[in-house]
Amino acid sequence: MRFGIVILPELPWREAGPRWREAEELGFDSAWTYDHLSWGGLPDVPWYGTVPTLTAAAMVTRRIRLGTFVVSPNYRHPASFVRELLSLHDVSEGRLLLGLGAGGTPDDRVLGTPPLSPRQKVDRLAEFTALLRRLLGEDHVDHQGEWFTAVDARSNPGEAADLPLVVAGNGPRSLRLAVQHGSTSPDGGWVTTGGRADDQEGWWRSLAELSARLDEQCARTGATLRRYLSVDSGHRYALQSASAFAECVERAAALGFTDVVTHWPRPEPPYVGTRDTLEEVAALLPQWRGL
Repeated sequence: MRFGIVILPELPWREAGPRWREAEELGFDSAWTYDHLSWGGLPDVPWYGTVPTLTAAAMVTRRIRLGTFVVSPNYRHPASFVRELLSLHDVSEGRLLLGLGAGGTPDDRVLGTPPLSPRQKVDRLAEFTALLRRLLGEDHVDHQGEWFTAVDARSNPGEAADLPLVVAGNGPRSLRLAVQHGSTSPDGGWVTTGGRADDQEGWWRSLAELSARLDEQCARTGATLRRYLSVDSGHRYALQSASAFAECVERAAALGFTDVVTHWPRPEPPYVGTRDTLEEVAALLPQWRGL
């Protein structure tokens, strides 16, 4: 089992920078940040850019993996975004984890894009991901698709061709995308927030169903991939106590998840918690790694 933590891009760097350093010092394996124009969970707070934040985080850390939680095609084009990824890959010395997802509200309407159905969003994600992988591994890329166009796109990708992709999704097609693209790197994989449920036990049942579906996909293809779980996405914040976090870790491991990802505690919703609990949990991480 590996452990990740999300640091929301809500604070100026003079306050955020120490958190990224501390995430590494506390022993977390990965640190992530959201990729939105604005986030519905905190619509009225300042919100800083994902790529500059991760670049700065790479400069103040040495070991910890750094990830996007998650990038979507709502406002990004693969041919331009690949330049940012190449820079992040270089500055972080290969520590970048690229989380990808279909995208949601309110990002999907900020640029005036016509509303898309869930099926269309997955269609767009499939094309986005496939084109991005080509750009990471090829030079002189031409593409004419339903959602994106590229004309002799130059990448000179070099060592970024093996950039780990972590694909988010709960539906059958998204799971297939995760297996297809997440299995190309040892750190790539699938990430989920679980299905909709009325209570915490229902949420765990939804995760069991999703994990079983992924098992079926992997059995058909022979693929192996890491499984990342956002443990705060149910009806309880995992870092409300060390015992609550321990329960999440044990249940996630029993369902086959290889990585659990929690959020840095905040003084007010969402993710209300304390620094003391964070430190208590961090001290226990070594004993859970063998799960």
